[in-house]
Amino acid sequence: MKTIKQLMNMSGRTSLVTGATGGLGKHMAETLAELGSDLILVDRPKSDYSTLIEALKQYKASSIECIECDLESFEQRVDLIQQINKKKLSVDVLINNAAFGGTINLEGWVVPFEEQTVDTWRRAIEVNLTAAFDLSKALLPKLKKSGNSSIINVASIYGVTGPVHSMYEDTEMGNPAAYSASKGGLIQFTRWLATTIAPEVRVNAISPGGIYRNQPESFVNRYNERTPLGRMAAEEDLKGIIAYLASDMSKYVTGQNINIDGGWTVW
Repeated sequence: MKTIKQLMNMSGRTSLVTGATGGLGKHMAETLAELGSDLILVDRPKSDYSTLIEALKQYKASSIECIECDLESFEQRVDLIQQINKKKLSVDVLINNAAFGGTINLEGWVVPFEEQTVDTWRRAIEVNLTAAFDLSKALLPKLKKSGNSSIINVASIYGVTGPVHSMYEDTEMGNPAAYSASKGGLIQFTRWLATTIAPEVRVNAISPGGIYRNQPESFVNRYNERTPLGRMAAEEDLKGIIAYLASDMSKYVTGQNINIDGGWTVW
C-alpha cells in the first residue's frame, strides 16, 4: 500500500496548464512542480513566462516547456497540438484553466444584459468551453497512454448558482451571461467526459469562489458578509485541490465538481 507521500509524487509525469501565467495558473504550475511534475505552460503570445519560470526554479520540475497559444483561435490550438507532438511531449495531466473572466475588458462584456453582444458571447464560449473540448479531444491519445491521467476543468461558482447582481452595485464589476453559461457548460462537459473516457482518464472540475484581487471595498465587504468563512479566496487556497486531483491522491475520483468557495454555495 502506498503512503500519502508516494500518492502525491508526480515525478516522471507531465502536466499541461492553460492560462499558465495568470494568477491561478501560476499557483497551479507551482503546485505541480512542487510535486515533481514536468510542465507544459500555455498562454497567449507575449505572456510573461520569464517571471513564472523564475518562480518555478525552487521546485522539482526537471522540464518546462512554454508554448504560446491564443486559445480563441482554432488554428493556434491546432498548432499547439502539433508542437506537442513534434517535440514528442507526454501529457499526463491537462488543466483547462484559461478563460475570459469578469474583469476582461471586452466590448459588450461587463454591461447590462441588453448591451451584451453576440460576438463577445461567442468569443467567451470559444475560450471558456470550446477550447477545453478541443484540447481534451486532441490530447486524449496521450492521456490514455499515461495510465495515471487526469483532466481538471476550472469552472466557477457562477456555473453552479445564479449571480447576486446586488454585489456589484456602485462598482464597474459585473457577471456577464456568457461567463456563467460557459462555466456551467464546462461542469456538464466534465460529467459527460468522465463517463465517456473512463476508466483510462479521470475528469473533474473545480469551481472557485471569488478571489481577492483588490476589488472595490464595497464589493469585498458584501462578499465577505455572505461567505461562511468570512473572506474571499486567495490563489493559494486552490493549491490543495490541484494537488489532490492531479495526483494519485484522487485516483478513485471522477466526474465531480468541487466548490472551493468558503461556503458560498451552501446557502
